[in-house]
Amino acid sequence: MDQTPLFNPDPEKILCSCQDELLAGVIEGLRLFTAGEYFQAHEVLENVWREEPWPIRELYRAILQVSVAYYHLIRGNLLGARKMFRHSQVWLRAFRDSFQGINLDQFRHDFEAG
Repeated sequence: MDQTPLFNPDPEKILCSCQDELLAGVIEGLRLFTAGEYFQAHEVLENVWREEPWPIRELYRAILQVSVAYYHLIRGNLLGARKMFRHSQVWLRAFRDSFQGINLDQFRHDFEAG
């Protein structure tokens, strides 16, 4: 049985660890995501996530998991898409509606509506 992962981040640590500007890899990952290149977006964001030592990496993980969910959807893997959707919801809840210039409120809305 699939279990949603336990994730209870400390919002203070996340806010203190974020950088003022998005990393180039995050910008590229978001560009690929917006272009519908979900697999490539996942690859780029996963590299950033693996290299980031600060708690902000959980935002990158959330977005890359959304990429995986969409990738599963376009490939017809509904079970995989649902699994990634549940994981992503947990990770995205930790962040404010706008974070590092990303409109996460709209991102969450679009993802949940899609």
